Amino acid sequence: MYHDSYKRARRLVWLRRLAVVCVLALLVFAADRWRRGEEDLSDQTAFAVRQVVIDAAVQCYALEGAYPSELSYLEENYGLQLNHQRFIITYEAFAENLLPEVAVLEKK
Repeated sequence: MYHDSYKRARRLVWLRRLAVVCVLALLVFAADRWRRGEEDLSDQTAFAVRQVVIDAAVQCYALEGAYPSELSYLEENYGLQLNHQRFIITYEAFAENLLPEVAVLEKK
C-alpha cells in the first residue's frame, strides 16, 4: 500500500513538472508570435504609406501631365501628409513621364 502511494506521488510530481514545461513553452511560443505580428504590422504600414505616395504622384500625373520632381510638391499641392519622424521616405523621379521610385522604411 505504501509502495502504491509512493508511485502515485512520483507520477503527480512528474505531471506537474510536465505541465510547467508545457506552459512555459506556450508562453515562449506566444511571445514569438506576438513579436512577429508586430513586425508584420510595421511592414504593412510602410507598404501603405508607399502606396499613398504613389497614388498621389499618379493623381498629379493625371491632372498635370507630369510626375512631380520632389515629394514636397505632393505635400504642398495635393494635401499629402506624411509622418517624417516615424518613416524614412525616398522619392526619386527620373523623368516627368516615368513613375518615381518610392521606398519607405520605418525608423526604429
